[in-house]
Amino acid sequence: MGLPSPGPGPGVIVTSSRDGRVSREELAALARELGTVVVPRDDRPWPELLKRYGAQAALVLEKDGLVLRDAAGTLFFHPGMAHVRIKRLREGQSDRMVAAMDLSPGMTVLDCTLGLGADAIVAAYAVGSAGRVAGLEACAPLAALVRYGLTHYRGGTWLSEAMGRIEVAAGDHRRVLPRLPDGSYDVVYFDPMFRRPLVRSSGMAPLRHLVETAPLDPRSVAEALRVARRRVVLKERRDSAEFARLGFIPAEGGRYSPVAFGVRKKERGETA
Repeated sequence: MGLPSPGPGPGVIVTSSRDGRVSREELAALARELGTVVVPRDDRPWPELLKRYGAQAALVLEKDGLVLRDAAGTLFFHPGMAHVRIKRLREGQSDRMVAAMDLSPGMTVLDCTLGLGADAIVAAYAVGSAGRVAGLEACAPLAALVRYGLTHYRGGTWLSEAMGRIEVAAGDHRRVLPRLPDGSYDVVYFDPMFRRPLVRSSGMAPLRHLVETAPLDPRSVAEALRVARRRVVLKERRDSAEFARLGFIPAEGGRYSPVAFGVRKKERGETA
């Protein structure tokens, strides 16, 4: 699909839990993937351990999975509301993101701001086994956490199948989009709200200092329109000035929801 391979994270080390039940080979492979190093897990408090190795965070491989840890706390992968949203779709109810994307089986989606992947999971369910979803995440440690979680999380069959259709790559969309061919995906999606949440969650604290917080820029939207065959969709706060600034038309629905989706349909002959 032309997506980048994982790159090194900003000051991230790889280690194991104190019980050390994971193999050295697993740790070494994860470190190679991120271009970083494996360090021993000793009895030092996390702030001291990170300071000792000049790291901002650690990816900790435990017997039950992978977690992201820093001095502020621990972040686990979880599909979040994706499970509930897919359950509603299976019951014949609608999903506002799926409607804004106008998804149907066999379509392809590029999520430029993957985050923890909940929207990508819902999109992967909507496009079915004949479709595909790719997710870009600028924070390499978070991309590694989500990639591992998508392949190891134990959920229902339909949830696991949707997760298995997502390709995760560490990369900044501002650098990746210009390298993709015209019409690479049916839909290109942005959710900058992951970086600026409506409610500050202590559970997200471990990655706030790692993630990209810059606003979406017009050039990225133009590149997304070139890469998209059908439309570009933006998730933002309701009544956000970003829709008008970037030329998106807010989609109808969700009258009482604090978030909204804006759409820019691909016009004939439109290029970057």
